Amino acid sequence: MPWASSQSKPSNATMRRILLTGGRAPATLELARLLQAAGHAVFVAESMPWPLTRFSRAVTANFRVPPPRFAPAAFIEALIEIARREQIDWLIPTCEEIYTVALGRERLAGYCSVFAADLVTLHGLHHKGCFVELARQLGLAVPESRLVYNRAEAETLLATGREWVFKPVYSRAGSQTIIRPRRPTELMRADFRLDRPWLAQAFVAGRQLCTYSLAHQGRLTAHAAYATEFCLGAGSTVRFASLEHPAARAWVEQFVAGCRFTGQIAFDFIEQADQQVIALECNPRLTSGIHLFHQTPVVVEAFFEPNRPLVTPGDGPASQLGLGMLFYAVGRVRSPEEARRWWQALSSGREIVFQGSDP
Repeated sequence: MPWASSQSKPSNATMRRILLTGGRAPATLELARLLQAAGHAVFVAESMPWPLTRFSRAVTANFRVPPPRFAPAAFIEALIEIARREQIDWLIPTCEEIYTVALGRERLAGYCSVFAADLVTLHGLHHKGCFVELARQLGLAVPESRLVYNRAEAETLLATGREWVFKPVYSRAGSQTIIRPRRPTELMRADFRLDRPWLAQAFVAGRQLCTYSLAHQGRLTAHAAYATEFCLGAGSTVRFASLEHPAARAWVEQFVAGCRFTGQIAFDFIEQADQQVIALECNPRLTSGIHLFHQTPVVVEAFFEPNRPLVTPGDGPASQLGLGMLFYAVGRVRSPEEARRWWQALSSGREIVFQGSDP
């Protein structure tokens, strides 16, 4: 099962042995580095053959495991075996496999602590329609939203003359999103199904913001916010600069308190002209917001200590995916002014993946 890349273990009286999933993701690599910098031993389980974490000095050992999507039972058994053999203290799922981890949460909890909500909670947050309804019940601002089960229902909404955004109830990174279609033919690529409806949301103009937070029983222990300024396509942000946004933080605090949430949680917002925010969707897992904490290793203790003071990002340069910024330039930079703005951002940012101290 494993290809193990062993590194020396840190000596720390409070050292924990942490198992992460999703070693393919830059966010997981960032979290592994933060955990190692804080004195913990990091192990990674990943189904892909060449994860980013495989070559990181921050990782004690990498393990290749069965794909959670196609072999969920075998995936859980592999995690249990790693937890048992490596004496893991905490399992922190990161990417979409968090839903499979939640499926086996009770069994895994017999071998280590699991930092993830239960499956019912996760699906209720991941399902865009259920999330919007929950937020509305908590008295929080969300767009007018309707579930759409077939093309006729979608075309009826278009006929109102209002502007709508259509997206599958289960999707990520803007995948398949159709923004402000004008004609029914623009909906042809939407795969409407009774068992997989889409969500139609009234279009809201404004600046796009994202947040990433850690919470224990409805109380925030870490929080960060950033604007989605440099993006590939409809949703993949490639540069992350921390900003303080009291309205977004207040929205998140009210939401996690209202549902007594424990785990990692992220939101996509639109900031309106009065700086108030409207939430579009929720991602109950690790996101790129972790990059904002690159100079704040103490954030990792917010995973384990429910009563610690709130951790927010420290000062420092923005973080960026260099290759992503290059692709952005190819597709988006069309004037000297845009080129100057792009170059200033690129030259002042910190590279996320490729670092001289940790190839």
